[in-house]
Amino acid sequence: MQAPVLLFSASRQNLWRLTLIRILVLAAQAGSVGIAYLSDILPLPWLPLCITLGFSLVLCVLTALRWRAPWPVTDLEYAVQLGFDLIVHSVLLYFSGGSTNPFVSYYLVPLSIAAATLPWIYSIGLSALALTGYTALLIWYHPLQLHNVHHEAMLISLHLFGMWLSFALAAAFITYFVAKMAAALRRQAELQSQRREEGMRDQQLLAVATQAAGAAHELGTPLATMSVLLKELRQEYRDKPALQDDLALLQEQVKLCKETLQHLVRAAEADRRQAVHEQSAVQWLEATLNRWHLMRPEATYRYQCLGQGQNPYLSPPADLTQALLNLLNNAADACPDRLDIRLDWDEQWIILSIRDHGDGVPLAIAEQIGKPFFTTKGKGFGLGLFLSQASVTRAGGSVKLYNIQDGTLTELRLPRISTGE
Repeated sequence: MQAPVLLFSASRQNLWRLTLIRILVLAAQAGSVGIAYLSDILPLPWLPLCITLGFSLVLCVLTALRWRAPWPVTDLEYAVQLGFDLIVHSVLLYFSGGSTNPFVSYYLVPLSIAAATLPWIYSIGLSALALTGYTALLIWYHPLQLHNVHHEAMLISLHLFGMWLSFALAAAFITYFVAKMAAALRRQAELQSQRREEGMRDQQLLAVATQAAGAAHELGTPLATMSVLLKELRQEYRDKPALQDDLALLQEQVKLCKETLQHLVRAAEADRRQAVHEQSAVQWLEATLNRWHLMRPEATYRYQCLGQGQNPYLSPPADLTQALLNLLNNAADACPDRLDIRLDWDEQWIILSIRDHGDGVPLAIAEQIGKPFFTTKGKGFGLGLFLSQASVTRAGGSVKLYNIQDGTLTELRLPRISTGE
């Protein structure tokens, strides 16, 4: 199962949020102009203001249509979009008092968005554009003309209210939208990091698989030779029952090795054909335990099925069965006596726990457990847990190890499916 991905990239999500900000600001600007026109408080150049607001509306519509297009949103395009916002805001301020307009502080909103979402070079360019616009409005602007002294007092009150409203809107936009935009970028960065880690893991798996294929091919001949020699030894020493038992055990182990290699070849062919059969979790676990007991006859265990209700189903690929065998072997290596194996499930997960009574995982090396070619046993290759985790993750599940009193608890979670899914 692949890692979860975002429905849209962070840049496309941020473009949608920018369009939403434009719509809200356009509604506030149009409302302010409409109130000023109806109340006849200020004689403003209504036609240029309406043309500018109409251009802003067209820009919102075009951006919404562009957002539906399949091509990606680049940093340059996003910076250009913010540049248009600064220009439109500067034009509106020019026709409504210039720098004396209380909404001049809205310059900070596009700059905050740029600082949170764009590389520094674009942020510097937009800051220069905003500073240029603000400076120009100190010199060139359409002055406000008052009808009488009563209107002047009302204008002062409206100016103070406008300053408060401008600060409130800027604070709300920066707090909510900029935080959302930055969070989207962080999620995308985390997803990219996760994909890089998965790519490195897949490369390691490919290297291990290549070596395993070569080793499996080379082991066929010595196993066949050992099988022939064991048959001859059993015929030669028929009069020694104690030796016969040992030779029989060795013969069974060699047979199991040959069957494992044959199973590896069949599993690779089934994986190539995507031939994975659905079966119940109980059936799969019991079959795997029977096979594992042949491999580790010295191990003793107690198996309990704790799940209630209908037996869940899953479609285990061959490498998932091998992953479970690796986990069982790890537990048996820690302590082969009195393993506690429990199967449980809920509406979403099949939960398999394996408890051993060994020494546990040393805290000093806990973070290294599961990495390739790292082992604490003094033997082996350090690949069992690594391959198990990779196989379980591929199946959509997880493997976790817990240090508990008198041992280690290994928890395997697998997603359950509905019959016939």
